[in-house]
This record gives sequence, structure tokens and C-alpha cells, in this order.
Amino acid sequence: MALNTASEVISFARRLEEDSAKLYENLAQQYTKIKETLLSFATENRKNIVQMERAYYGVITDAIEGCFAFNLNQDDYEFQANPADAVSYTEALAHAIEIEEKIKRFYSEAASQAKSLLADLPRVFALIAKKRESRSLILKSLLSGHI
Repeated sequence: MALNTASEVISFARRLEEDSAKLYENLAQQYTKIKETLLSFATENRKNIVQMERAYYGVITDAIEGCFAFNLNQDDYEFQANPADAVSYTEALAHAIEIEEKIKRFYSEAASQAKSLLADLPRVFALIAKKRESRSLILKSLLSGHI
């Protein structure tokens, strides 16, 4: 499915944040050693939603929305938020890393496409992409520390 308007992109981004927050909350219940880290990711996801929506609603107008075009394919960024229950710690972290990389790509591409039309929204998207990169590094360190 194509994402062409700012409204579609914001709605999809909200879903990415909510779905990955649920993933981290579920993983936190399974892996108590890293529970606080995982729950902090979920909390950050909800803050990302607020920050993104604040930037969007603060500058959006019907005129901009009507011509504010993205060219993103939603299918490129979809993921399964709940891996099978029998997934090992290593597989769960590897899955989370894959999700972070997909979400980072989404925000990076959305920021790039929106850069010429608005300042605030692309800046928020770029900031979230950086947070996702940091999160990937944390997950990779947790993964390498376990192996």
C-alpha cells in the first residue's frame, strides 16, 4: 500500500511505534534481565508518537496536506510484532534488531522526502531514526553479550 499524504505517513508511523512498543512490553515479560531496557524502549515509542504528532499538527494545513506527497510503500516497513512464543532470547533480540532497522529506514526515507516541504516534521523523523540506530546498537550489544 502506498503512503502518499502526510496524514497517511503519520498514521503508519504511529502504528509502527505502537506495535514495536507492544513487542518490547511482551519481551520484557519474558526476559526479566533486560526488562528495564525493553520497557524504556516502549516508553520512548510513546514519546515519539507525541513528538511526531505535535510537529505534524503544529504546521499542517489543508493546503499542505492536499499536495504534501510522499512516495513510501507501507509493505517495505511492515513487521510481525509478536514472534512465536518458542523463540529463544537470541532469536527475539535478532528479530527486534530487524524491526529497528526497518523502522529506522522508514523514518530516514520519510525525513528525506519531507525535507523540502516542511522543517519540523522531517527533523522529528530524522531524530527518531537516530534513536532507532542507537537502539539497534544497544540490542546488538545485548545480543553479543549473551552469545
